[in-house]
Amino acid sequence: MTQNKKKELMEAVAAFEEKAREGKKPERKEAFPTDSGMEVKALYSPLDVEDLDYLEDLGLPGDYPFTRGVQPNMYRGRLFTMRQYAGFGSARDTNRRFRYLLEQGQSGLSVAFDLPTQLGYDSDFPLARGEAGKVGVAIDSLKDMEDLFDGIPLDRVNTSMTINSPAGIILAMYMALAEKQGVAAAGLKGTIQNDILKEYVARGTYIFPPGPSMRLVTDTVSFCAGEVPSWNTISISGYHMREAGATAVQEVAFTLANGIAYVEAAAGAGLAVDRFAPRLSFFFNAHLNFFEEIAKFRAARKIWARIMKDRFGARDPRSQMLRFHTQTAGCSLTAQQPMVNIIRVAYQALSACLGGTQSLHTNSYDEALALPSEEAALLALRTQQVLGHELGVVDTVDPLGGSYFMESLTREIEEKVWEYLEKIDALGGAVRAIEEGFMQREIHQSAFRYQQEIEEGRRVVVGVNKFTAPYEEPGNLLKVDPEVAELQEQKLRELRQERDGKKVAEALKNLRSAAKGDTNLMPYILEAVRAYATLGETCGVLREVFGEYQQQVII
Repeated sequence: MTQNKKKELMEAVAAFEEKAREGKKPERKEAFPTDSGMEVKALYSPLDVEDLDYLEDLGLPGDYPFTRGVQPNMYRGRLFTMRQYAGFGSARDTNRRFRYLLEQGQSGLSVAFDLPTQLGYDSDFPLARGEAGKVGVAIDSLKDMEDLFDGIPLDRVNTSMTINSPAGIILAMYMALAEKQGVAAAGLKGTIQNDILKEYVARGTYIFPPGPSMRLVTDTVSFCAGEVPSWNTISISGYHMREAGATAVQEVAFTLANGIAYVEAAAGAGLAVDRFAPRLSFFFNAHLNFFEEIAKFRAARKIWARIMKDRFGARDPRSQMLRFHTQTAGCSLTAQQPMVNIIRVAYQALSACLGGTQSLHTNSYDEALALPSEEAALLALRTQQVLGHELGVVDTVDPLGGSYFMESLTREIEEKVWEYLEKIDALGGAVRAIEEGFMQREIHQSAFRYQQEIEEGRRVVVGVNKFTAPYEEPGNLLKVDPEVAELQEQKLRELRQERDGKKVAEALKNLRSAAKGDTNLMPYILEAVRAYATLGETCGVLREVFGEYQQQVII
């Protein structure tokens, strides 16, 4: 832009702003901030992106810094994986839901585990009483894994498993099942969440202290680099921090800070960065502020590429790529007028698509009330299918790229994320920042502000604080059979009678000895689950050696 043209544009924009201020219709609000507090202007022009260097700041799709996408042709070559999160009751109950969704066109499986499983307890443990199968599927042993994937060839599906503290154990069960199916570990494709750091920040399903937990994560990464090369060994997750109240900027900043910690841990264990980094993946939330969410995804890719190239010296382009799964925002769903959730989810899914996600889960409209019913789960899947096949939004790469507003917002998010990363580095890194409660306090404060805005009416939630209607109890909700716990306990009793007890004891003894040293634990965990040691027994051995983490109070 020549100086004369720039001056002409500046004068035109100034005239527009004056005209807007003096208009007959005043603006609806004093300010129009994004969820992260960034002010949205009425007009964006070339002046907002005049120093944008296309190749340096955006790049071509599939090229560094991957702002516009990790693949050259993105969805023109392959649609995002449609991966509906599912799990409830017994393994057989969930197997039926898996089969149903696959028959309806779902292209990837995603396993939700119940709380006892996530916390490393068997279904018959006293603390697990009343929780078996309630918020996910109960997996106590390899026997349950066999039932969960009965009739589903593991070499033909891509499976994601949302599990963290016992991630290595669940992955070992999956590998042992593959062996029984005659599928080589090298042929397995999928993702294990295995992101323990965000558990200390936002979710709470941790077992061990940070040190041993990071060892388990690193052991899994190292083991899979050699034995399961197509497996994504960590899904570094901002989703749960966003659900806890983080802003879009905090979600990206804290997720990438945790990612840095995992890369440092793996490198510290002697792994070459380009050997393991291509199998790192990410998991983000698609929330309500439509354009901010799209800009968030674009900024995250750009920042991660620079971190991996400049900080860690990654040379393989795959190591520099931020590949991510997206789930629509569960915390945005309302029990009031639940059918409105269909609209929320559709727009959130659209933002994930326009932001370049690699796979997607769309929440069901009844999830504020219960686990998804079959009808609601099907409609959520159909939402993705309409997005992928009918709307045309997948026909070009990064369709909002070059928008004055989008590029300005992407840059602003990027700048604010870097500010957070610098603060976390100054504290000593993500683990130290978590130990000091920095991330937790930031999220608590953001959550408080968000809720305060709702209660004061400054943030509209349709059906909750505006456009309300008399509450009607919805029907057709999914209810988990209370007999699941009894059936799981019976199944455990039969397993312990039928298995080779001496073989189990020997495997657990070997695991205990290995845990006291510094050898990779995955081969010992695999030995234990092959012998049908239960999840609780295996975690119990590690609890004896590592101890349990006690949550600190954050003020």
